[in-house]
Amino acid sequence: MTRRHLVFLSALAALAVFAAAVFLYQRHILQLATVQASEQAGAMVRPHSPIIGPVAAPVTIVEFFDPACEACKAFHPRVYDILAAFPRETRLVIRYTPFHRKASVEAVKILEAARAQGKFEPVLKALLDGQRAWTGQGANASPRAWAIAQSVGLNVEEARRYTAAGSVDVLLAQDVIDLKTIGVRATPTFFVNGKPLASTDPDLLYEMVKSEVERFRK
Repeated sequence: MTRRHLVFLSALAALAVFAAAVFLYQRHILQLATVQASEQAGAMVRPHSPIIGPVAAPVTIVEFFDPACEACKAFHPRVYDILAAFPRETRLVIRYTPFHRKASVEAVKILEAARAQGKFEPVLKALLDGQRAWTGQGANASPRAWAIAQSVGLNVEEARRYTAAGSVDVLLAQDVIDLKTIGVRATPTFFVNGKPLASTDPDLLYEMVKSEVERFRK
């Protein structure tokens, strides 16, 4: 075998090794992406997540939501408009995102107690409508939130017993883990059937939902 043949075979072997390395790397990246997508899909909706709309609706809007967030309050009526536009095909899944710390956590406890009493939506609306009254730094901020909830029918004594049991803390801890897994850094953050909303634009959210609904109807 000549030197020329040896060089050629060596180059061919190196090329084969390189091609194999590229293949293995691409397969690793694909597997990693699949695992990440699976983890994110599992983190998107949990059995404990509050749902507004038909439970089995084909189009799911997931909102990472902070009840103490002014932008969430401003966006909320538009989300309800979208649900009203497609009442049979859409559902809203709320994931708690307590970026305002103590105020957010207290509001989540109130909301979960309200959900246990079948009063989630009226209490949610009341807390958002009266948001400025209970998101301040004063000592009366938390009692004001409870008073607002009570004004729309929440049994506060029963609600406080419910929140003292600790189940809301467990639920909230899972939501915090999930928002970190998905990479949520601001509220509100929306996903429509797993696809992220590029910007907090209610018109864009409407168009995304409409597109998914039309795809389902075909």
